[in-house]
Amino acid sequence: MQLVNGLHFNNLRGDIYGGLTAAVVALPLALAMGVSSGAGPIAGIYGAIFVGLFAALFGGTPSQVSGPTGPMTVVMAIIFTEYTSMFPDDPSYGASLAFTVVILGGLFQIIFGFLKLGKYINLIPHPVISGFMSGIGVIIILLQLGPLFGHIALSGPVDSLKAIPHILSNPVYSSTLIAALALVIVYFLPKKLNKLIPSPLLALIVGTLVLYLWQGGDITSAIDGGRTIYTLGGVSVLGDIPTGFPTPHLPIFEPSLLVGIIKSALILAALGSIDSLLTSLVADSMTRTYHESNRELIGQGIGNTFAGFFGGLPGAGATMRTVVNIRAGGQTPISGALHALVLLAIVLGAGAVAQYIPHALLAGILIKVGTDIIDWDYLKRIKHAPKPGVLIMFTVLFSTVFIDLIFAVALGMIMASFLFMQRMATLQMNSMTATTSAEAAKHLSEKEIALLNKANGRILYFHISGPMGFAAAKGMAKRLVGFDGYDALVIDLSDVPQIDFTSILAVDDIIHDARDNGREAYLVGCNDQICDILIKQDVINKKHIDKIQLNLTEVLELALTKIRQD
Repeated sequence: MQLVNGLHFNNLRGDIYGGLTAAVVALPLALAMGVSSGAGPIAGIYGAIFVGLFAALFGGTPSQVSGPTGPMTVVMAIIFTEYTSMFPDDPSYGASLAFTVVILGGLFQIIFGFLKLGKYINLIPHPVISGFMSGIGVIIILLQLGPLFGHIALSGPVDSLKAIPHILSNPVYSSTLIAALALVIVYFLPKKLNKLIPSPLLALIVGTLVLYLWQGGDITSAIDGGRTIYTLGGVSVLGDIPTGFPTPHLPIFEPSLLVGIIKSALILAALGSIDSLLTSLVADSMTRTYHESNRELIGQGIGNTFAGFFGGLPGAGATMRTVVNIRAGGQTPISGALHALVLLAIVLGAGAVAQYIPHALLAGILIKVGTDIIDWDYLKRIKHAPKPGVLIMFTVLFSTVFIDLIFAVALGMIMASFLFMQRMATLQMNSMTATTSAEAAKHLSEKEIALLNKANGRILYFHISGPMGFAAAKGMAKRLVGFDGYDALVIDLSDVPQIDFTSILAVDDIIHDARDNGREAYLVGCNDQICDILIKQDVINKKHIDKIQLNLTEVLELALTKIRQD
């Protein structure tokens, strides 16, 4: 197995250009997501560096670029706020707990990869993913409404929603103008110009220059609610940003919070896995390749573990940066690793410039991120989409925004599972044929049809097709309701490849009901696996296995003989 998946040097020029372009796109997004998470802009950059580097080196999608993403930032914001609020006198301790969660989340992802759980991500139905991603997009937009109009970001979407009247009636006009400039650039920049310089980076440069030339002067600071607020001419800016290589910190554990820490880490791991593998599918479709899902989970886990150690945001495969990288020519892990190294170089010397970046500007950039995450394609098709799927999608969306992220996904999966079981039950019921007439059993041979006709309705032939699950078990007995004039029951399992325990019990009940009413009951056509299960569950006696192994013609002849003897 290749140490670095997909590594070769035949595309070096494309990989270098792709990595540089991805870094240019990643810089403003990483800063914005760091601010949005509450951990600070530098945390976003550190997350992009470590997740981007290690996911590229150890992941399973060669062209993928990783770093902080909208969904991961939303979850991290919740975790960071939760743990820092627990220790108001020492918020740095709460922050350390939050980054401990990031480390554990990365370790869980590595475990997921070694357990080969990557393939199961594809089992999540699209309406669940659509509702969840759209909900994340709505959350990002709601959380940025405050900074967009010059106010501080609130901790949750519900609080942000409640604050909208106050925010709109009391805007900070200078911040709002900067935000409006950012929105115009990220939404309306011509495509040709966007190819030369990505709109988020152009918005970052133009907005910061406009503020500096407009307001000028020195940055001032003030303490508000325990937070240091930096302003330039009345506009909130990033202010003091650490530079240099980050110092690693060992994880800390609070015994009383251990259960909550593990739960939060599992949430991060699950979300990061889903987010990354969805982006891997996008990369596959663009490059006509196939990613290694379990290896990708391991690479993402290593990246997130290192990010937690160095105070960086958790990340995942980033769709926008991956698409930009591929379009610029990136094909191998060289581009993803180079993107991280370029960001590291920026961190080592750009703090003096980054301090002038206004929060309203980053809010405008994130508003665009939020609207891009919303699944507009599904919403456009919603009029003609299956109604149960639409219900699942909106349930997940509203649960994501107003209740809890993992609860939303779990609820969506439960709804989708019940819908799937109902459909399977319908299919299984339609595959059952119960008849005393040869005309209704079209798949029988001429000899079998003749034997069934000779019985004159006294043999009830019950044919089951396809795998039998618990969803249709009760329906088996219902199929036999209305047949009273028969003397022998023949259950044909020749087209059943497998059967579950509930269906076995249903077969057992049908056989016992027939015999309790003085009727003969026969099983035919079960394969070795099903016969073995039926014997173990005492549905059939091992002594009578020779009768079970008779073919349908022989069973019909035997049943006909018994009827005539009676």
